[in-house]
Amino acid sequence: MIPNILSIAGSDPSGGAGIQADLKAISANGGYGMSVITALTAQNTRGVQAVRLCDTDMITAQIEALRADIRIDAVKIGMLGDAAIIDCVTRGLDGIDGPVVLDPVMVAKGGDRLLQAEAVEALRGLLPRADVITPNLPEAADLLGCAEARTLDEMAAQARALRDLGPRAVLLKGGHLAGQACPDLLVTDHGLQRFDATRIATRNTHGTGCTLSSALATALGAGLALPEAVQRAKSYLTAALAAADALTVGSGFGPVHHFHAMKRTTP
Repeated sequence: MIPNILSIAGSDPSGGAGIQADLKAISANGGYGMSVITALTAQNTRGVQAVRLCDTDMITAQIEALRADIRIDAVKIGMLGDAAIIDCVTRGLDGIDGPVVLDPVMVAKGGDRLLQAEAVEALRGLLPRADVITPNLPEAADLLGCAEARTLDEMAAQARALRDLGPRAVLLKGGHLAGQACPDLLVTDHGLQRFDATRIATRNTHGTGCTLSSALATALGAGLALPEAVQRAKSYLTAALAAADALTVGSGFGPVHHFHAMKRTTP
């Protein structure tokens, strides 16, 4: 059965991140993608020029329309923007039984803030509703109110501290660490597990977090156990990064190649 995966996130008109990246990653991993848009952004590969948050009544209406008609096998949550939207989405999750993957989108790759600073506490309140959260190192530091991890030992300590905030599992991404490897740490009831990948030399890294979390939600929605789902999602992202330079999208941080596995056709 093809899993139905709901992405609740912001829109990226450049197609590299947000809802657009989520739907590509879900489709590439064998799921059927649906979306609830929380924010409109004006952005490209060079940065974010404008953000307009969606009205909470409209966000609620989107969620209710889907729930009234379509089976939801898993949910991926990305950009939420402010405390009112976080509260709205939290209420919208009531009664959804599928796994919830929360990617705490807080700051864009170019440094633009996508979650209001005063909403960080509200986001912490959403963590217990998540089956797994997928922060990178700057996001983990923001959530914990501490300095960014610089070593694997510091990463492990922060991953455990994040799990103490209530999510069932934490996948802390180590792509910001220096070195040739990109280690991710998964913390669950069963302890800590490390997932490594070789660092890919490319500027096309826009939307990596959105892509990984959406691939993970798709694997979980298909019934895979969490460690296997993490490995599958990480392998998919690594391959999408390795193929990213085949794309010529923009002059800044371009997107990964979500459909790298499709055969290329020559006109």
